[in-house]
Amino acid sequence: VKTWLLVFRSFMIISEEDKGFGPIFEEQPINTIYPEESLEGKVSLNCRARASPFPVYKWRMNNGDVDLTSDRYSMVGGNLVINNPDKQKDAGIYYCLASNSYGMVRSTEATLSFGLYLGEFSKKKNQDRIERPEVRVKEGKGMVLLCDPPYHFPDDLSYRWLLNEFPVFITMDKRRFVSQTNGNLYIANVEASDKGNYSCFVSSPSITKSVFSKFIPLIPIPERTTKPYPADIVVQFKDIYALMGQNVTLECFALGNPVPDIRWRKVLEPMPSTAEISTSGAVLKIFNIQLEDEGIYECEAENIRGKDKHQARIYVQAFPEWVEHINDTEVDIGSDLYWPCVATGKPIPTIRWLKNGYAYHKGELRLYDVTFENAGMYQCIAENTHGAIYANAELKILALAPTFEMNPMKKKILAAKGGRVIIECKPKAAPKPKFSWSKGTEWLVNSSRILIWEDGSLEINNITRNDGGIYTCFAENNRGKANSTGTLVITDPTRIILAPINADITVGENATMQCAASFDPALDLTFVWSFNGYVIDFNKENIHYQRNFMLDSNGELLIRNAQLRHAGRYTCTAQTIVDNSSASADLVVRGPPGPPGGLRIEDIRATSVALTWSRGSDNHSPISKYTIQTKTILSDDWKDAKTDPPIIEGNMEAARAVDLIPWMEYEFRVVATNTLGRGEPSIPSNKIKTDGAAPNVAPSDVGGGGGRNRELTITWAPLSREYHYGNNFGYIVAFKPFDGEEWKKVTVTNPDTGRYVHKDETMSPSTAFQVKVKAFNNKGDGPYSLVAVINSAQDAPSEAPTEVGVKVLSSSEISVHWEHVLEKIVESYQIRYWAAHDREEAANRVQVTSQEYSARLENLLPDTQYFIEVGACNSAGCGPPSDMIEAFTKKAPPSQPPRIISSVRSGSRYIITWDHVVALSNESTVTGYKVLYRPDGQHDGKLYSTHKHSIEVPIPRDGEYVVEVRAHSDGGDGVVSQLNALSLSLLTFLFLNTLVLSLP
Repeated sequence: VKTWLLVFRSFMIISEEDKGFGPIFEEQPINTIYPEESLEGKVSLNCRARASPFPVYKWRMNNGDVDLTSDRYSMVGGNLVINNPDKQKDAGIYYCLASNSYGMVRSTEATLSFGLYLGEFSKKKNQDRIERPEVRVKEGKGMVLLCDPPYHFPDDLSYRWLLNEFPVFITMDKRRFVSQTNGNLYIANVEASDKGNYSCFVSSPSITKSVFSKFIPLIPIPERTTKPYPADIVVQFKDIYALMGQNVTLECFALGNPVPDIRWRKVLEPMPSTAEISTSGAVLKIFNIQLEDEGIYECEAENIRGKDKHQARIYVQAFPEWVEHINDTEVDIGSDLYWPCVATGKPIPTIRWLKNGYAYHKGELRLYDVTFENAGMYQCIAENTHGAIYANAELKILALAPTFEMNPMKKKILAAKGGRVIIECKPKAAPKPKFSWSKGTEWLVNSSRILIWEDGSLEINNITRNDGGIYTCFAENNRGKANSTGTLVITDPTRIILAPINADITVGENATMQCAASFDPALDLTFVWSFNGYVIDFNKENIHYQRNFMLDSNGELLIRNAQLRHAGRYTCTAQTIVDNSSASADLVVRGPPGPPGGLRIEDIRATSVALTWSRGSDNHSPISKYTIQTKTILSDDWKDAKTDPPIIEGNMEAARAVDLIPWMEYEFRVVATNTLGRGEPSIPSNKIKTDGAAPNVAPSDVGGGGGRNRELTITWAPLSREYHYGNNFGYIVAFKPFDGEEWKKVTVTNPDTGRYVHKDETMSPSTAFQVKVKAFNNKGDGPYSLVAVINSAQDAPSEAPTEVGVKVLSSSEISVHWEHVLEKIVESYQIRYWAAHDREEAANRVQVTSQEYSARLENLLPDTQYFIEVGACNSAGCGPPSDMIEAFTKKAPPSQPPRIISSVRSGSRYIITWDHVVALSNESTVTGYKVLYRPDGQHDGKLYSTHKHSIEVPIPRDGEYVVEVRAHSDGGDGVVSQLNALSLSLLTFLFLNTLVLSLP
């Protein structure tokens, strides 16, 4: 190493042509696990660096050199290949060294381990696996099946359980849980369905291998009644240390009957935003954990018999991370260097330094009066208990004579009369040179107007015309000297000659800010306007800001339709490339007040609350009054509230909102008003709920009556939510016979109902009752409604209709008729009918009014026997049915349409002819035909009936007509056959070729 350092030093004097650089790592070794069962026979640790000239590599193991001449080792580039790795010889900590003539750097350390195995579950002689004894558990009790995984490395196993055979895996739910910590299967309470053979299935993702245990028989023991028992947490998480950015998993599962519910919380703090709880509740995952997520976490399991809790702490620590690290640096010979290297982490990292791969310093690094000995490759290492990070940089020492080749002085420098100019002089030199200046042949020295800066720049103040001329900067160090020359030209100064003046306007008005300037005619002048220190962008804000370009040397600003936000200081800057001049003015915009602030709600009562607020901006017009507004769940609109005092003066900052609805959720806001209008409202308050109170509104529309026999039906209009005024809202219904003395009261707890039915077998039909209703809640009762008089239900009719008869109309219709009963309490008649092949319970019903004497039954099945009966009904029910009668529907009508065979014109008529329709055996015999002659597009027309196979229809006088023909039978009308578009202009032979027919 000493030999290498001597070589390094000979190259550390930097010249302009020096393009070389020290090693920079592009790939470094990483921790590696070599599988003991590997057949490859070698392992590689990688190391690659970029450098000029090309680097040379060395490797070290456990701080000793690796003998690269041994056959056991070989190098591929910078990579170290170990042949036939041996755990005893090769396990350890490795790092590589890369060096060239600029220095040497050391890579991060990497550990080579031997492992990667997953053994089989324990075996006995002559057995595949150890027999696991059967487990018997009473139904309703909790149980655990142990996995007891085999020896393995690394510890990254995942666990599942087989049921009876592969690949039938148990699905985890709230009752069953497989811990990924130990592999055990937990069942909160055993059910009969859990019977079976179980096997623990273990997988290692590192070596893509899985093994499973011998099956364990689980036999639930039946119980007549399963006894409940309280939650008992059996899967508990421990205090853990986690690195920031890692994902953390906590497990918590409880036995219990019924199955306990599991809840998670972070004690005294909100849960992390990245936390997720599994569907079953047994697993809490925190993704990308951060330092603020550290704390105590609690899992609570609860069922109807009791609860159990468990707490543990998560400690979050952090791998070192750079706050500021070193970079390649060039310093002048003889100068001082402070090289900051700062890292954060938990625990706080320590700092140590390497130079050319070897220990150099600890803590803060400062170098004084640097020499070539200080040049080389430096590494700053920040490390704590979780690891180390490396920052590499090259330090070059510069030593060269001054030169202006890369940065000569400007040939022409402009400066304004009366102003100030700085002429820069920045040659490249090391060590830092001494500077001197001349104007023409005159040497310059520091004075009240002239100052030569430490970095070589020349400053001239209060410039006059005489300061124009040729200036030369001279630079000299112990390695040589150099100079550079430039010319200073003096221009006329820029001056504001018409400054903007203060303005006072009202919202919506326009304002003008004037601005004009004088300047050197050889230069270009521009105007820049700024508002409260920010330059105005006229392209983006052209709605309100405009420039007047009509006048030369004028930068007038027009502010249109000014708003409150446009009030402030406006600055006009007239500028050339040499100098500038500015002037400012204030714009006052008067308008409605700004929003009040600091709104607070206090002293919450049933119908009032106290509000306090802080005064907002009056926008240059005194506040005359305040308005309090409210919003509830009943409406999305803000409404003005009644207040105490009724008028809130502008100098007040507190008031009371009154006449509020009890037990109602409210939001409040405050609005200020002045002579220019109502301002913006305050930010709404947090939602509050007024205190409850007893209801003060009685239900309306109290009435009722009717219903079934021996019932008293009482109805009312339910009160809307705004009149509930408290929890446990309901109604008290009171009723008594009209001439009775004592009121009977019942409680109705459903707040949304408006009906109560009282049943009493001793109640006489159509008895008059007085009824009233009031509301109640947890604060008390409200007032009763007005008393209403209603009647109890009347008796159902006791007579059955007589003279019931039927007339079969077709295959699908029957007409039923009857004689009325004599009782006056009949409100309707009900016809019940059902097919003989159906059950009577499936009967269809037709209801008609009490004035009807007949009804038509439709949509019946053809050629079917039906049973029919009729009963008289009212609100109390239906009376006894009539005698049951039978009826047979007729056979179905013909299913074949008539086949139209011709349509011939004869004089003023058309003759339409069709084939005779022959009914099938299950169809009604054809008794004739019906012909509908109608205008096209209409449903009504003229209907003809005939027993023939033809008919004559008149020729249409205008428009087109349609002919529809269908067969008729006792079972009804058959399928229609249609002839379209008959008109006066069509000829007979055309009809024969263009009929639109429904052909078989």
